[in-house]
Amino acid sequence: MSAAPGALAAYRPALRPRVLLSDPLLDGAATVHLIKDAETGSSFKVGPKEHFLIARMDGERSLAEIGEEYAGEYGRRLGDAHWKRLLGLLGAKGLLAAGADASPEPSTAPRPRAAVSPGAPAAVPPGAAASMGSSAAGSGRATASGPPAPAPPVPEKRTLLRGSLPLVADADATTARLHRAVGFLLAPAVLAPLLALTLAMEAVVLVRAGELLLAVRGLLANPVLLTGTAVLLWVSTALHELAHGVVARHHGGRVSEIGLRWRLPAVIMYCTVDDYLYFGTRRHRIATAAAGAVMNLIFLLPFCALWLFAPLDDATHEAFAALLLLGSVQALVMLVPLPPLDGYRIASQLAGATGLAASTGVYLRLALRRSPEAAGYPRRARIAYPAYAGATALVLACALAAAVAGVHHLLTA
Repeated sequence: MSAAPGALAAYRPALRPRVLLSDPLLDGAATVHLIKDAETGSSFKVGPKEHFLIARMDGERSLAEIGEEYAGEYGRRLGDAHWKRLLGLLGAKGLLAAGADASPEPSTAPRPRAAVSPGAPAAVPPGAAASMGSSAAGSGRATASGPPAPAPPVPEKRTLLRGSLPLVADADATTARLHRAVGFLLAPAVLAPLLALTLAMEAVVLVRAGELLLAVRGLLANPVLLTGTAVLLWVSTALHELAHGVVARHHGGRVSEIGLRWRLPAVIMYCTVDDYLYFGTRRHRIATAAAGAVMNLIFLLPFCALWLFAPLDDATHEAFAALLLLGSVQALVMLVPLPPLDGYRIASQLAGATGLAASTGVYLRLALRRSPEAAGYPRRARIAYPAYAGATALVLACALAAAVAGVHHLLTA
């Protein structure tokens, strides 16, 4: 069978400019790629073979040329039925650019019969969306998670107790202005010394943790300084969120919303980055996820300097000591590798997985039962899932030990 027989052979399909493709990700025992239309927010998963074809639809290569590359990689050729199925899926999702050279007749790309549901890829569990029965590439899967023009989500009802409120009309433009103002901080010559200073600061916090714990206890007896410390910690959380947006913008991402979210008595700021999973490199994705916690620590640097070197009165000195400990705990908690914390996003990127926690749970249950299904997982998954479980258990054990040591110190000091 030819690579792209008949009238389809000369067709040069091209994806629309705002179509984003992810790196390969573990999804349970499978390897998938995420594909998203950034204009509409619709997204879906495909297997490696479908991704191989879709990633080459650049408007320069014809289906015949793509088919030849596919045959060279996978040892089989695709017929008209396979191409129609794949083009039908992409056309139904509105992902193909108009005006491609030698486009096929509309009848050559029938709309696939697929049930779709709106939402981001992370919210679609494996198998929840419809799968193309005989996939375009013969063995992968393509699950749809949204129509070409999904209805906008119903906004959360605001009440006195809970709700959210956007603060700016154009979050992406606001983030762009912030990036122009403070983007120089992301230059290696500036960022490296800042990171070194934060590491030195955390070493001081560790060495003098007992003194800082007593300062926290003393702070609770001073309502004025306690309120001021709480305000500074809230400002740190706001900067945490904005840091995610600025770093995402630095790496080509788009921020869709900046606002306030409240679940009384808590009121926090939020910053939504739309296409974080589609950044070009894993390093950029990890940097974006870690930016918030790093910002929390950088925020503490001037207070640490004042605490160490400035001639302060006892009450202010104690308040800065308490702020230093509480702010450090705030930052480090965000790095715990449990959903929905930033540490979980970092762990997912290090493992190269989507739905890491759920997939780890399923795999460990199979492995503990010595199920033959566990042996069917790819080698990368058999390493990544136990490593994530072990690292998470170690982090939680260290956190528990630190908490016990802190309580013991407060009771005995």
